[in-house]
Amino acid sequence: MYRPKQFEIANDAEMLDLIRANGFAVLVTHGAEGMVASHVPLHLVPDGDGWLLWGHLAKANTQWQAFDGQGEALAVFSGPHTYISPDWYETEKSVPTWNYEAVHVYGAPRVMDDPKAVVARLSSLTAQYEDGRETPWSVAGLPDDFLAAQIKGIVAFEMPITRLEGKRKMSQNRKPEDVRGAMTGLKKTGRPDDETVAGIMADANKDRI
Repeated sequence: MYRPKQFEIANDAEMLDLIRANGFAVLVTHGAEGMVASHVPLHLVPDGDGWLLWGHLAKANTQWQAFDGQGEALAVFSGPHTYISPDWYETEKSVPTWNYEAVHVYGAPRVMDDPKAVVARLSSLTAQYEDGRETPWSVAGLPDDFLAAQIKGIVAFEMPITRLEGKRKMSQNRKPEDVRGAMTGLKKTGRPDDETVAGIMADANKDRI
């Protein structure tokens, strides 16, 4: 990923936090069919001294056939992002841009064959997203025969993380007055995503605004 120094996220913990907060990723592989991408939730799991991503695809999705534990894959996680109008800047003769943050994760996915391990991972993934609900749904509530039939329709996989690349482009290259102007403009749009980006901009530029 192209990462000018002022936009680079160098801290692994920050990148892992972004993954946890934005778990719906694009998983890209290269196989006999060429480049293939799937949109899939990926769960971050401790793996010894490192981390791995866990997920599953429909068995009918042939992308999993490239998951041999050797071929490298790329998982792209996108955080909050939005359009930035040059009208918000103090500096004249500016152009529009897009502020965003993202993490690219590299590794070699491999298929999981142990049904019990797959159920455990499905339970963990579901618990993560059901957390906070008054009556959380649980995999454990499914009849065994029904759950077994559902698992036959998916292919579970895990991808040990070999490399992380992070980027947070939040106007760090702009003058302080331009950053403040863009933040003010975003807060006036009434869109929750814009408000979120304004907050990230404030944090990314806190030492100079």
